[in-house]
Parts: sequence; structure tokens; C-alpha cells
Amino acid sequence: MSTVLDDAVFEDRPEVDLSVLAASLRAEREETVVLALDIGTSGVRAGLFNSRGDEIAGSQVSLSHEFADLAGGTDSDADALIDFVECALDIAVARAESFVGTDSKGRAVTPLLGWADTRAANAVKVLRSRFSEQETHPRTGARFHPSYWPAKLLWLKQERPAIFAQATDWLSISDYLFGRLFGNQSTSVSMASATGLFNQHTCDWDRELCEGLGISIEQLPEIAQPGQTVQLSSADHISRWALLDGAAWFPAIGDGAASNIGAGCVAPERVTLMIGTSGAMRVLFTGNPPASLPSELFCYRADRDRVVIGGALSDGGGLYRWMKDTLSLNYDSDDLEQALEAMEPDAHGLTVLPFWSGERATGWSSSAQGSIVGLTARTKPRDILRAGMEAVCYRFALLAKALDKVAPKATIVAAGNALLSSPAWAQMIADVLGRRIEISGISEASSRGAALLALEAAGKIDNLETVDSRFGNAYEANMTRHARYAEAIDRQQKLYEKLVK
Repeated sequence: MSTVLDDAVFEDRPEVDLSVLAASLRAEREETVVLALDIGTSGVRAGLFNSRGDEIAGSQVSLSHEFADLAGGTDSDADALIDFVECALDIAVARAESFVGTDSKGRAVTPLLGWADTRAANAVKVLRSRFSEQETHPRTGARFHPSYWPAKLLWLKQERPAIFAQATDWLSISDYLFGRLFGNQSTSVSMASATGLFNQHTCDWDRELCEGLGISIEQLPEIAQPGQTVQLSSADHISRWALLDGAAWFPAIGDGAASNIGAGCVAPERVTLMIGTSGAMRVLFTGNPPASLPSELFCYRADRDRVVIGGALSDGGGLYRWMKDTLSLNYDSDDLEQALEAMEPDAHGLTVLPFWSGERATGWSSSAQGSIVGLTARTKPRDILRAGMEAVCYRFALLAKALDKVAPKATIVAAGNALLSSPAWAQMIADVLGRRIEISGISEASSRGAALLALEAAGKIDNLETVDSRFGNAYEANMTRHARYAEAIDRQQKLYEKLVK
């Protein structure tokens, strides 16, 4: 079995026949079945995959939750989120880059801090005064930024010293979940590598950073060994999920690595561009981390043999949803999509900095905020929405330019529910980048990627690189529109330099 942390649920799922899940799990003795559990910012998904990594029809379940506070500067309850995940497992068998501090009895003593919580912005300045970011970035693969653990730990230590002092251990939400379900809080190389506290070259915690932050290596979870699994240990849990008794659970992997693997982008020739609640562009390959890293990019790991390089945008489908709701765009989905497709590129006179949830790649500003410039009495709500979608594309253009240094001329494969549900947005991406975009044929790439890694670790498939993946439509770039968008990118960047830099 496998777990994965992913970004978000962008669209509701229809009701499914829950008997499919139970029947598939009972068939495990005859054929290996993988249950992938996907914990996101706005929901939890669970689904089943067979020994070939194919999704079992009717097995996907999606539950929306009320933890949108993880996308801002509001404290969230770690135990409440774990209770919600347990409810998702109830349904499954009948169907984040977040972290938390725990005490010696394994109880959460800090709020759950999500990646989009920017309250640690001032801590970034302190980190840059104490450490050389030019040295730590290629070593840990992470810039100093409020989304990563070093800034959050320093913020807690400075702003909430009593709470910080109570914590004996620091865990990701998946580690905390494993502690609750299995009595084991070890973490995967993949999850550890995205904390900003991990040495990508030694595959262990970065001692220099930890000592500088005043925490010991012993306060962080043990790094799991390849193929390490756990089983349900509590009699209550075994009784509650009898079908999972004896099932082997692999530690969680990061959503980025899982998404690339699930979409079939496992070599430098294919780059994944994903828009869910947030956005990301990544390349995954077998090999070692580079000795130097472009300042715009991160470097994580999928496992001890595979590296993930790319960048993340804090706003994507979440910004689309916010604009649609806030601007009261009361179209049905098809009508709105047609209206967006009919609009000319950059014809609204607006310049948008799409930083409603802050900025990560490419500038990694710790204090960036969203802005809309150019509003007039003639501006219509759909103009603002189109401008916001184009603005996200412009940030991808800057990210693609940086990623070309690592994976030049790679094929771009689009994934993520927000993008897959909007052909208009997919065409904008192709036109802005001036490149052909292939659409992934996998609807749940992160869950599938976690399942494939589990199947490989269990010896059910020899090599996940040899597994076929489906691809859908392709979008060709309109170079006339590309030229017009290039001018808009330049205008956006000038605004960025005035307001953010």
C-alpha cells in the first residue's frame, strides 16, 4: 500500500460504487492491489490500482474537507485532519508539505502549518543573515522561503517559544498519520527531501542547518530504508478496517514526484506541467542531484535513485476558483469555457501578479502579494478571470526558461484537474510558451505514481520507467499569439520588479 501528499481536489467526483473497493481488496490474494491515499490542501482522495498500475474502474473516492486554512496564515488542527483521513479510509474499505510538532507522547502541540502559510516571512531574512543561501540551496535543493521547514521552525521559536519548547519531534502530516495508524514515524527520502532541511547529496538530514536552528537530528523522523513497510498495529484500527489487516504500507512520497511518475514523465525528455490548486513544472530522472542549481528551481528526490528538479507556483486553480466565486461569474462551466476561448490574447488591458497565496518560483519572494493593475469602468469580470489565467501562464514561461537549463527541448506534458478541465487554459499555456503541449491521459497522476512506486518496491514490476502511460490531446502553439504574449510577459515582469523586488 502507499500514501501520497498531493496539492488539491479541483473538481467534485461523482458518487462511486463502494462495493468495487471492497471486492478489489478481497481479491488481493489473487492479484496485487494498491490502495493509494492522497492527502491534499482541500480534500482527500483514495483509489485502487492493479499490478500494472492501472486504476481499477469505479474505485476513486474524493472527499472535500474544510482545511482551506492550510492555504493561509491560520492555525489548523492536525488531529482533526487525521480524523478526516480516517473517515476517508472508512469509505475506501466499506473508500503536505505541512508539518507539526509533537510531544514525548506523540501528541500534536503545535498547529498544523501548511506550505502557503507566509507568517514566517521575516524569518527568511534571519536565515539569510545566518547562512549562505548560495551554499545551502544546491545542498538542500531549497531556497530560504516561508513554505519550507527552516523558516517555519525559526518563526515558531521566535514567536511562540513556549509551544516550540514543548515539541520533542518535528513531523510532516504524513509522518504524524503513520504514527497514529502504525506506531511508526519514519519518513521517506521523498518527503524529507522537500522540507528544506535535507541534504540531497547524502540522503540524510542536513546537520549544519539543524544545528543552526537549534534542533537535533534526533527530533526529526528516521529516514526509511528502501522497501521498508509497516502494518496496522492497533486492534481498533484492525477491527475498523479488517480488509487492510496484514496489508503492507509504504511511507508517503511527495506529490510532485508521484505526479511525474503517474503521468509517465520519468526521463529528461518529458517535463510535467501541472495546474491543480497550485501549479508546478518538474522533470524527474534517474541520477544524482546537480552540483549547482539555477536559483529559480528546487531539487527534491522521488527516492534514493531518482531526482526531481523544477519549480512551484502558489496559485493556479485556486486563483481561478477564487476569481470565479468572488467575481460572481455565474456561467455554467461550458458557457464560461466558450467565453474564455473566444477572447483575444491580452486584450483586456490588465496586468496581474498572481500571488494571492504568495510567490514561490521563480523569484521566491517571502512577501509577494497579488495585484491587478489597469482596471477601468469597462473591465468585465471575465476580463479579470482571463487576465488571471494568462498571468499564471506567464509565470510558467519564466519557469520553463529556467528548466530548459536542466532539460532542454523536453516535451511538455500537462496534468492536474484544473488544467485538464479547461481546454482554453491548455491552449493559453501552449501559446504563451510557444511550444506544443501534450495532455496527460491519466486523471489521477499522483495516486497512480504512488501506486507504481509501491509496485516496484514490492517487486511486482521490474522498473516503473517501462510502464506505459496514456496521453490525450495535444495543443499546438499559435506563434502570432505567442509574440503578443511575450510583450505581456515583459510588462508583467516590469510590474514585478516595481512592486516585489
